[in-house]
Formats: sequence, C-alpha cells, structure tokens
Amino acid sequence: EKPDLIVWPESATPFYFQADRNFGPKMIELAKNSGSFILFGTPGYEIKDNGIVSYNRAYLLSREGDVVGKYDKIHLVPFGEYVPLRKILFFIDKMVEGVGEYQSGEEYTIFEIRNPKSEIQNFFGTLICFEVIFPDLVRRFVKNGAEFLVNITNDGWYGKTAASSQHIAMVAFRAVENRVPVVRAANTGISGIIEPTGKIAKETDIFVTTYVTGEINTGLLQKTFYTQYGDVFAYICSMATIFLVMLSRYAKNDNYRTASL
Repeated sequence: EKPDLIVWPESATPFYFQADRNFGPKMIELAKNSGSFILFGTPGYEIKDNGIVSYNRAYLLSREGDVVGKYDKIHLVPFGEYVPLRKILFFIDKMVEGVGEYQSGEEYTIFEIRNPKSEIQNFFGTLICFEVIFPDLVRRFVKNGAEFLVNITNDGWYGKTAASSQHIAMVAFRAVENRVPVVRAANTGISGIIEPTGKIAKETDIFVTTYVTGEINTGLLQKTFYTQYGDVFAYICSMATIFLVMLSRYAKNDNYRTASL
C-alpha cells in the first residue's frame, strides 16, 4: 500500500529544485509515480530588490507532482548558515563554506495532505534540523493547527558520536510537550517515529542505508497548556524568584536598621 507521505531529510536534494531543469522534473515525476505526497529538503531562493536571497527550504509535492507548499527555515544556525551582526563581525566568516548565506523564513507553514480513498485531511508542520530543540518555536506550529510534526535534518556533521542520539531525544520532549507524534528523517540517522508520549516507536541506526515505515495517530482533540501558552509558567516562576530575592534583601536591610537603633 502506498504511504500518504514520504519524507526525505534536509539537504536531500543538493540543487535548487525550483530552477533545476534536470533533477527538478525528476522529483516531480517521482511524486507522480509514487502516488504519495513527498516532503524534501532543498535550498531555495527569491529575487528581491536587494538581490537574490537564499533559504534553507522544504517543499511538499502532491501525488500529481504539484508544489502544494513550502517552508523556509526560521531559526538558522549562527556561524553555520549565517553570521549574526554581520556589519560588526565583518571579519568573521561562516564555519561551513559549502552552505550559503541564508535568510530566515517568517511563516509557520502548515502543510496539508489528503488520503484519496478516505478523503481525510491531515495537517502538519515541518522543523528543519536543530529548530526542533527550541520548544517555543515548535509549539507555534501545533498552535496553528498541526496534527503532527516532521523533523528533517542533516546530522552528518556529528559523525559517529552521541550527538545524533541526543538530537532525537530532544525531539521526544517536543512530542510530549505538544502531545503530537513526530516523524523524523535524518540523512545519516537517526530517523524514526516518535509517539505523543515521547516513546521512540521506530528508529534507525546511524550511517546505514535504510528506511522506516509506519502509521501515526492524528487528530489532536485538545491542545496542551504549553502549546497554548508557552513558557508562561517559567516566566511566572522567574518573576516570583526575583520578587522573593528583592523581598529577602529588603527584610535584611530592615533588620539591620532595627539592630542599629
């Protein structure tokens, strides 16, 4: 049976899909032949008044091969995908020369897929690479209507270290915080499916040629407190801590004056 969605990792297509006349049509043909929606990572660009602006992008192709959505990475890797404060730090270059000077995206894109037999619609958000480690960023996709999340990443930088395991462990926390399943595709692993409870139901090893198939339960009935309000509890705790510290210092100063009298 054909899957509803095929997920390829970040940088799976190392060419400009929107402009490449050789491999671009092949991706479209692949979507048509597979009979599935295909989500994949690729560099993208837009031509603006100040020149060409590059993005770390994810495209969604329909079963008919049409582009039905795109997402531009919002939280870029500093000194990897861009140099912060470029005018001040003009003497610093990126640590990764092969990666372009990317611009941050602005839209929390919600993709839609539809099962042709049941006509059931499902909505999901996409996190590219280390975006998934930022809880407040992730929750905004679910708050905007995502029923599940997809994390596409290039973890090849980590090599055969514990970093890949740490990365997918952080994904599990995002699943729990928002009570939604997460599908993860990493070019060198670890790819897998994470349940809303945080359980990693299926996972691959690193640096192996393989794939994962499975089903996820969608249709979130109620958004979690964290999805709706974010870190408000942490903010309240921080303000309460500051208040208690100030109160404690005031009490000490008051006792000191009393003792002096």
